[in-house]
Amino acid sequence: MSDDVLGRWVPHHPEEVATIFAKADFPWWIAGGYAIELAVGRELRPHGDLDVLVLRRDQARVCEVMSGWDLFVADPPGRGKLRPWPPGEVLRPPLHDIWCRRTPAAPWSVQLMLDEAEGTQWVSRRTQEIRLPIDRLGKTSETGIPYLTPEVQLFYKAKATRDKDETDFEAVLPLLDAPARAWLADAINVTTPGHPWLRRLLPVSRT
Repeated sequence: MSDDVLGRWVPHHPEEVATIFAKADFPWWIAGGYAIELAVGRELRPHGDLDVLVLRRDQARVCEVMSGWDLFVADPPGRGKLRPWPPGEVLRPPLHDIWCRRTPAAPWSVQLMLDEAEGTQWVSRRTQEIRLPIDRLGKTSETGIPYLTPEVQLFYKAKATRDKDETDFEAVLPLLDAPARAWLADAINVTTPGHPWLRRLLPVSRT
């Protein structure tokens, strides 16, 4: 969905999001390109938005943290349409994409992404075959900011790679150890078999 249709984006930085979520009593992670930058420890490129991943089961607590914000849900996802997310509404699959701004007059600054969970397992919203223990879903930057682990972020980026995704892949690939590469190769094989990234991952994966 583009700014031309839905309004202007001025994304927050991860440090600002960490301040907003400082009192959160649920897990959350910086996602998207900013997650890759937190992993590599340097800026890679400009960003048009800022993604924050949370578990669907925690959505009510997310609303408490963001009380007073102007929240809209993409409904249906990916079709260029937003509608207000009123307090108390429980979002169910396939709804997962929430645009956030501080006031109706402000630009969009945070994009919330809801993902699934079963007990202690994260479950990809794309397929239940892709799972990971929740305590392995994220890492913490040197400044204390939680971010989505690179292999999970690259899995989501692999569906329809753009130039910026290739930039992120090249930057973070040297940091992925053998288990991370194996997990990513297996996950991509489930959803995007034949993906060109597999040639870079397979030599040290178990597939």
